[in-house]
Amino acid sequence: MNVYEFTVTARDGSEVGLSDYQGKVLLIVNTATGCGFTPQYKELQELYEAHHADGLEILDFPCNQFGEQAPGSDEEIHTFCAGRFGITFPQFAKVDVNGDHAIPLFRWLTANTKFEGFDKLHPIGMLLSTMLKKQDKNYKESSSVKWNFTKFLIGRDGEIIARFEPTANMKRVKAAVEEAL
Repeated sequence: MNVYEFTVTARDGSEVGLSDYQGKVLLIVNTATGCGFTPQYKELQELYEAHHADGLEILDFPCNQFGEQAPGSDEEIHTFCAGRFGITFPQFAKVDVNGDHAIPLFRWLTANTKFEGFDKLHPIGMLLSTMLKKQDKNYKESSSVKWNFTKFLIGRDGEIIARFEPTANMKRVKAAVEEAL
C-alpha cells in the first residue's frame, strides 16, 4: 500500500484521488489557524513557491482535534490562510487525524511512522511534552499525531520518507524535501 491508494475530500466536498499526485514529492500536513505553529504556513508557502516547479506538492488538512484551534468552515479556514499567509498549495476539507473518525490516509500515515519526539529547544516543545504527559504518561509510545503541523514527507514512489513533529526545525524539513526532489 502507498499514498496513491487513498482518496480525500476537497474543500468543495468532491473526492480527490491522491493518485492525481503520482510522481510528486508530497508534504502532508495537519494544520490549524489558531495555533502557536500557525506561522509555519508562511514557511510552508515559501517552500512550495521554491519547489513546486520541481515536483513538490504540499497537501494541507485542517484539523480541529488539538485545542479546537481550527474553528470555522472549510471556506473560512481557506480565506484566512490565503489572506494572511498567501497559501496557494492545496487545502482539503477539515479532517480528524486520530481516533475513531480519523480519515484512512492519516490512519495509514501514523501506522507506518513513529512519534519522533518534540524538540526540547523549541519554545513550545517543553510545553507540549508536559501537557501531553499529564493526559497520558505513555504518550511517546503511540504513533498518533500529537499536535497541529505534524508533517509527513512522501517520496515520488508514494512511500513515506519521514515524519516531522510540529517542533521540528523547518530547515530540517526543507533539507529533507530538497533531498527527496
